[in-house]
Amino acid sequence: MGDRLIFHIDVNSAFLSWTAVQQLASGGPDLREIPSIIGGDPSSRRSIVTAKSIPAKKYGIVTGEPVALAMRKCPNLVVAGSNFDWYVKCSRAFKAICQEYTPTMQSFSIDEVFLDMSGMHLIYPDPLATAYEIKDRIYSELGFTVNVGVANNKLCAKMASDFEKPNKVHTLFPDEIEKKMWPLPVGDLFTCGKSSAARLKSLNISTIGQLANTPVEQLAMVLGERSAIHFHNYANGIDNSPVMDEVEDAKGYSAENTVEDDLVDLENINRILLAQADVVCARMRADKGKCRCVGVTYRNLDFVTRSHQKKLKESTDVTDIVYKTAKDLIKECWSGEPLRLIGLSVTDIDRDGFEQFSLFEDESREKRKALDSTLDSIRGKYGNWAVQRASTIDTSKNVNRKFKAEQENNRINSKGQK
Repeated sequence: MGDRLIFHIDVNSAFLSWTAVQQLASGGPDLREIPSIIGGDPSSRRSIVTAKSIPAKKYGIVTGEPVALAMRKCPNLVVAGSNFDWYVKCSRAFKAICQEYTPTMQSFSIDEVFLDMSGMHLIYPDPLATAYEIKDRIYSELGFTVNVGVANNKLCAKMASDFEKPNKVHTLFPDEIEKKMWPLPVGDLFTCGKSSAARLKSLNISTIGQLANTPVEQLAMVLGERSAIHFHNYANGIDNSPVMDEVEDAKGYSAENTVEDDLVDLENINRILLAQADVVCARMRADKGKCRCVGVTYRNLDFVTRSHQKKLKESTDVTDIVYKTAKDLIKECWSGEPLRLIGLSVTDIDRDGFEQFSLFEDESREKRKALDSTLDSIRGKYGNWAVQRASTIDTSKNVNRKFKAEQENNRINSKGQK
């Protein structure tokens, strides 16, 4: 098995499982055993499926589709709402159990962790027995199931945990890659999205094995050199990334909103972008960061998603600059079709505190920075909703609510998964 040993532990249908546990405690049905989803009000056009049960999946229900469409597929579908406070408690409890087995744990998301079990053989001589022990403890103590992937690196451990579900332990060691991973569709390879999969299919590559055995030079023709090397390594099970037991600095910040009514004019789009810029920039400033790139994303009624971004001449953390850049971007790339989703992102983050000053300094820029500082101070003391721009009152709460579970989870992680 080699010297390195990594576990990837993933909660099965986390939001649905956690809601099921909560409802069972009050005498409700087990949502995992019936056609059910986690979603919003079916009468609201912005309500989408955020999690589904295995019985619901048999009706062709998919994550991300409108709840109303899911109910047409399955008229007796049970729809349960989200409870992010409860999800954070479940996440905290699940990670506390995992943390008992190794000092090196990386929280990958609210419902996933990597455990570096390397060198733990004197305490846990049988890795598979330990994986089963963790899985069974989580179920017996917390009431929900997980999958555990066991491998020599993070990539293979994650791929293994995605094999047959739920409540399973799978291995993916080097001598198992050809048999277990290579027959899978290329789109199942971790980080290979729809766009990359489509490009690979243009080379008649439809499985991970075909990708693994295609020369990098040929892949580079459709993927570019950097991505070609990345996907070729992954297809061959090569990954040297460490399990990080400390939270890394965010590489970017983003916000997106699915809207109830179609967005058909720039005024309403810009109102949402301003609310998103407020939240995103406040988070970036709280982490002492400045961005060098601003991007916008939108999705139309056909669920076609497009994005557009722009590099800035100098890094910034000023909300107004980010907002005006986003306004320009959406005006450039949007052709006027009705939209269901709009998003804003800031990336290429600087944290060195360096700032380049112009000989012709914009005096209003300092005023805008002072305004941002004042707003951050008020919100930090009284909450994100304590002060809002008049034009974004209808949208600010929805934008802030989007981050509630993520922010709480990050707070937990930064304190060592207490």
